[in-house]
Amino acid sequence: MTIATWNINGVKARLETALTWLKEDGPDVVCLQEIKSVDEQFPASEFEQLGYNVATHGQKGFNGVALLSKLPLDEVTRGLPGDEGDVQSRFIEGVISVKGGVVRVASLYLPNGNPIGTEKFEYKLAWMERLRAYAADRLRLEEPLVLAGDYNVIPETWDCHDPRMWVNDALFQPESRMAFRALKNLGLTDAFRAVDDQPGRYTFWDYQAGAWQKNWGIRIDHLLLSPEAADRLQACEIVSRVRGWEKPSDHVPVVATFGFDAP
Repeated sequence: MTIATWNINGVKARLETALTWLKEDGPDVVCLQEIKSVDEQFPASEFEQLGYNVATHGQKGFNGVALLSKLPLDEVTRGLPGDEGDVQSRFIEGVISVKGGVVRVASLYLPNGNPIGTEKFEYKLAWMERLRAYAADRLRLEEPLVLAGDYNVIPETWDCHDPRMWVNDALFQPESRMAFRALKNLGLTDAFRAVDDQPGRYTFWDYQAGAWQKNWGIRIDHLLLSPEAADRLQACEIVSRVRGWEKPSDHVPVVATFGFDAP
């Protein structure tokens, strides 16, 4: 089973790109972020024609997450627990039956948090604490769990081209990185770093200043795995070629391969 995460940066603007990639690579499960679409206007039929079951948690104009799965989604939960007043669509979870049990997959779009020193940064840190509490609760189930998405966190200095460019950005603040580390310290594994420890591996390149052509990127799209999922991890790759296509997202897919079989 292949499980991918991708901040598509507007599903309507990138629909043809998405369909082309899905036809070429055909991941079994895709976690999309920043779909920028309400549920009713999400182009579900185009993905269904490729064999995907679709679940969305949309929002007009910005945010929004989705799950695409070639296997049925047995359960779908929308919204991150912990704050009933939070109206931003940033989290969706699905349960997929596999041989011998289930895989629980979440697509998440963690707040950016800029500018520092405002309520946006406070919201980011509060959201991360809610995510930590959610993950701690789910880990008690002792089942394969994949938390996939745009975390808007640069975990380490080698996860960006030039750390000096990010010292005043919410993505690289000590508080953001500490919160990400606290999440991992629950027992979660960073899928990509489990198989590739080299610098210069990025998932986002800004549209400005020729960042893509110069490889001035950052790694902020992650798949964090429970021990039960990490034990079945076989590979993980960044699909960087998509960034060079026409009208690309500024993010690229990250795809992990697991030893799960269809029921």
